[in-house]
Amino acid sequence: MMETILALIFGALTAMVPVVLTSVGAAVSERAGIVNIGYEGILLMSAFFGAMFAEMSGNPWIGLLGGAFVGMLLGMLHGFITVYLKGDHVIPGIGVNLLALGVVAFGLPAYWGTAGQHVVPNTVRIEPIISLAQGISLSPMVIVTILITLVTHWVLFRTPLGLRIRAVGENPEAADALGLNVEKYRFLATVYGAVLAGIGGAYMSVDWLGTVTKTVSNGRGFIALANMVFSGWNPLRALGGGFMFGFFDYLSSWVATNPSIKQVIPEQFIATLPYIVTLIVVSGIIGKVRAPKADGKPYKRE
Repeated sequence: MMETILALIFGALTAMVPVVLTSVGAAVSERAGIVNIGYEGILLMSAFFGAMFAEMSGNPWIGLLGGAFVGMLLGMLHGFITVYLKGDHVIPGIGVNLLALGVVAFGLPAYWGTAGQHVVPNTVRIEPIISLAQGISLSPMVIVTILITLVTHWVLFRTPLGLRIRAVGENPEAADALGLNVEKYRFLATVYGAVLAGIGGAYMSVDWLGTVTKTVSNGRGFIALANMVFSGWNPLRALGGGFMFGFFDYLSSWVATNPSIKQVIPEQFIATLPYIVTLIVVSGIIGKVRAPKADGKPYKRE
């Protein structure tokens, strides 16, 4: 019984990492007024390139840095279009999501010679910090994710930098009048959000799942956006929401390995639980949380 409880808790912590990192990054970006719906694509491309960098270097941490680098490039592209070209915030995100599908579909057979799934060798996967019986383990990235969330929350709500980020997302005209460089803060917040998503994507391939497929992100970028709204654009609450979504995500995998439960509840229904929970939670809080006032609105200096 205790092993089952530990497996569920450790599994939820493991599965929450990409959702929490992406949610926290998205919260910072939108606190600065920049909407980015391209996180699904960032997760997918970072998973692909993270595995590639890890295998080229023989080091999984280089793979994580490679994923962060890919996220940074995509964040810079989104930031350049939305902040400096004053473009629409939604269309670039759609473009990144579609681009990722094409890049990974092309890259799998082109680089690894497989059109379906590439399994990342164990030699370039991150070692767990805790390993118990029956395959129960805990990745150091869980600790890293919690620390990133705590630091981001502290910076966002307890430092002058966080105050400036929130100011350019609430009232960019007033922030500009006070001498803040609105474009700089918005651009950097966008890049920060994409970097965290990039780390989350690489984590899936070089740590948690250990594979690269055309659907490895599996909607987690969109779940992260829902979790961001659920959290009220608050990193600490995003951590709690991410754990909840991670629990149901892991539960669906756990049920799939238990024939006695599968006989009672269809495996396909359990697999939809994370998405059903997402719909219920988000529909229940719509109207109860307030987005930053200038969220998604291009700022043009008069």
